[in-house]
Amino acid sequence: MKTGILLINLGTPDSPKTSDVRKYLTQFLNDPRVIDISPVGRFILVNGIIVPFRSSKSAKLYEKIWTPEGSPLLTNSVKVQNKLQQALGNDYVVELGMRYQSPSLESALDQLRKKQVSKIIIIPLYPQYASSSTGSSVEEAMRILKGWEVTPSVEVISKFYDNPDFIDACVDRAKKYDLNAYDYFIFSYHGLPERHIMKGSAHYGDNTCKLGSCCDMITEKNQYCYRANCFETTRQLVKRLNLPEGKYETTFQSRLNDKWIKPYSDKVVADKAKQGIKKILVFSPAFVADCLETIYEIGTEYQEIFHENGGEKVQLVESLNDSDVWIEALKKMVLKGVQ
Repeated sequence: MKTGILLINLGTPDSPKTSDVRKYLTQFLNDPRVIDISPVGRFILVNGIIVPFRSSKSAKLYEKIWTPEGSPLLTNSVKVQNKLQQALGNDYVVELGMRYQSPSLESALDQLRKKQVSKIIIIPLYPQYASSSTGSSVEEAMRILKGWEVTPSVEVISKFYDNPDFIDACVDRAKKYDLNAYDYFIFSYHGLPERHIMKGSAHYGDNTCKLGSCCDMITEKNQYCYRANCFETTRQLVKRLNLPEGKYETTFQSRLNDKWIKPYSDKVVADKAKQGIKKILVFSPAFVADCLETIYEIGTEYQEIFHENGGEKVQLVESLNDSDVWIEALKKMVLKGVQ
């Protein structure tokens, strides 16, 4: 009897060509969990405005990070799949599926079906829970499984931001850098619309969320709040890295408008440069594999913003990718789930 492991990441275009980027954005942005407005409004906004105007611009950015092997997010995710398979051994079948584009969740789950696994452990590779990432990925996997004639036992690891082994892996990544050489530390997470946070709060019948101090600690009310998860991730990393108070900040990147959760990473980078900060070390604990948001947005765009405002160096701490410590953390998550 073999246990199936389904690793899920968000996805990437098949190539940096505008046509492939258009396909990716069309699938991604038409997800009702991503743009949670009326179906008609979403269709017009995505297919009539965002995709036609954004595809070529995004394609140029993907060209800047594309490697001879392909998309960094995909190549790193495949390496994780292969190394985790090797670490777990023949009693397990590890498959990788992307929520959007290739390899599809259908193909990954079909491989597990053909191997006749007795159980499936689903691991969305997003440390902090969000409806638009974790929720969407799990929903799609369950939609596919619903059509199976035989449904095996299924377990979902829906968040792992506070998993000690995940924190260990992040700390291990930081060992490459001399922390004393940096004036300030930023923990930059992918942004979300504020309404997503409020809707998550309302799910538990709790409408008291003010996007403020309610995220200062994890409680039963905010255990699945993305914002609270992010702040707790920072607190745990700060404690492990022994960073001094006043020298770090939790921020959010990749916003589309001014109604996304704050503070904004690019604004903080600019402000710190104006305040005389010369060197910033940036962590990206929402991403376990380097991608456009880490390599280009942080590594290139934020460096330009920082330099333009008087700063010297923004240094990105690479994502976990296929580091041995991260593979060991995933292995432990799987073995705990099997027990």
